[in-house]
Amino acid sequence: MINFNGDILGQSEVNDCLHNRGLHYGDALFETLKIVGRRILFAEAHYFRLMASMRLMRMEIPMHWTPEFFQKEINKTLKTQDPLATYRVKILIWRDWGGLYAPKAETVSYAIFASALERSEYRLDEKSFVVDLFKDHYVNNGLLEQLKSNNKLTHVLAGIYARENDYDSCLLLNHEKKVVEGISGNLFLVKDYKIKTPPLSDGCLKGVMRGVILEILAKHPDYIVTEASISPFELQKADELFLTNVINGIQPVSQYRKKKFSRDHAANLCLKLNEHVARVGA
Repeated sequence: MINFNGDILGQSEVNDCLHNRGLHYGDALFETLKIVGRRILFAEAHYFRLMASMRLMRMEIPMHWTPEFFQKEINKTLKTQDPLATYRVKILIWRDWGGLYAPKAETVSYAIFASALERSEYRLDEKSFVVDLFKDHYVNNGLLEQLKSNNKLTHVLAGIYARENDYDSCLLLNHEKKVVEGISGNLFLVKDYKIKTPPLSDGCLKGVMRGVILEILAKHPDYIVTEASISPFELQKADELFLTNVINGIQPVSQYRKKKFSRDHAANLCLKLNEHVARVGA
């Protein structure tokens, strides 16, 4: 028997969603995509990250899970929607029910969620974006932290802390007190024409947009780019801070504590990002 929000249910009445290892054990992955006119932006990078994550989590990958399969399923999900519109699509994958910490089930299930976005091109948000450090809990610096798994409790608590203290977001630390990332994006720090982003070994997410920005910067002769640890003391000495993810592109940080930041380099990179999308496509 199961008590679900006060209703007593028999096994035959229990929705399969409740027998979900992602819900019970955090045994799940997700991938967030931006779809423009049925086209998956950075499709190859998303697909290979998802496959690599499933292998690392020892999930059985169905033979038919090709890039074409996911494109077909996304098209099916959006079938009744505007074919020219832009959408945020989330693919959630979990190991099927069985066992506890050593499940016998080798099969996986998936769900696809879609919601409309206002615009297709990337633009900088004109609103202020104030952040603080979240110090209550720390991010581990291991391979699992690089995955988009549903083990995001530290990020959730940081989000609640930000909301309760009127911040727009928070920056997360690892156990070595190095700044790792934002709640929903990779961190980049600009000082003069030097740009730093934390290395994956510090525990940050292996973000698709992070990789795209690094690719763009590698071709830009005016910047010196490094993947190196960032200390909290460097934040107030920076000229700019910005966060990146596939949905928003580049989000400049306007203020951290008493330090206010410019956004010139972020604006320049946003232009180059849109040029990259137009040129490279999916």
